Amino acid sequence: MTPLFLHYFIKMRVLLIICLYLYVIISECTITPRDGKEGLVEVLDIMIKVENLVKRYGANYALNDVSFEIEEGEVVGLLGPNGAGKSTTMNILTGFLAASSGEVEIGGVNIKEDPIAAKRMIGYLPEQPPLYPDMTVEEYLGFVYELKGCALEREAHLEEIMGVVKLGEVRKRLIRNLSKGYKQRVGIAQALIGDPKVVIFDEPTVGLDPKQILEVRNLIRSLAKSHTVILSTHILAEVQSVCKRVLIINRGRLIADKKTDELARTLEDTVIYRAKIAGPEREVLSALRGMQGMKSVTATGEKEGDASAFLLEGARGIDIRKPLFRLLAEKNYPLMELAPTGTDLESIFIRLVEKSDASADGARK
Repeated sequence: MTPLFLHYFIKMRVLLIICLYLYVIISECTITPRDGKEGLVEVLDIMIKVENLVKRYGANYALNDVSFEIEEGEVVGLLGPNGAGKSTTMNILTGFLAASSGEVEIGGVNIKEDPIAAKRMIGYLPEQPPLYPDMTVEEYLGFVYELKGCALEREAHLEEIMGVVKLGEVRKRLIRNLSKGYKQRVGIAQALIGDPKVVIFDEPTVGLDPKQILEVRNLIRSLAKSHTVILSTHILAEVQSVCKRVLIINRGRLIADKKTDELARTLEDTVIYRAKIAGPEREVLSALRGMQGMKSVTATGEKEGDASAFLLEGARGIDIRKPLFRLLAEKNYPLMELAPTGTDLESIFIRLVEKSDASADGARK
């Protein structure tokens, strides 16, 4: 072989190897997403992985076989009634509490096997911010910087964080003299020191005024650009406005894991509608009850002129809207209003918890 031919031969072999490698990588990227359709999708890193998590106190289970994954950049709401297991979950995720069994990984690091490395990737704001009232804001953040063993350039990093949470004008003030809103901001700032990949907030807006609440919500949204965020709160409107996904825990079990706008589908395939229909109430009620696919009709007693209000529920899996429009057009009963009820996050949350409680109570009998 001539040197020139040998040179091109080697280059072609290298190119072929690269192409085969890329083919393998692309093949591995073909996964089945949540909608069940296969296809080439963007592969996101799993930042938090929880498998079969159990926390037992004697015969009582604070957590019972909880599993979920959270991808990089997600903002996830953690909901549940008091005593459901939310705080236990957060304490285990942050390494504050050991699980009875199960596994937790933060950024691929098992929190039991290497707790220090896992904790370096977590910023945590508990419900009561861990503040030292006799320090100034600047002194406290510097103290947390040293405590975390942060490797980032100190002055630039702390300046950046104080700018993000808007603490510049109070940096020299004692924490004890700050308002509730500013103390909460200092708590958020300490959670961000070290630029953690995961930030966990427990009730971050409790006690704040409406303007401060809006500022904190906007801050949480902005953090999603470079962090994975878990938000535990009792304010359901907060989850609805900030989070793309919701985890609901009740009696130590995960009862829902859905995108916020898909949560209603976890209940049943039926929707209850509130309708206002003009016409004689008894005749309208009789016609509605005789409609095919209608499960139940209730007259609420509410009146608006000659229109009466009704609650309509279709049989499971049936959308009653089109047959309803046809029926009312045939009977010449004008439809004044039609809207689904119980589809806000608060109603869905209550119904899911009640459904979970009923299932748990039934299993015990």
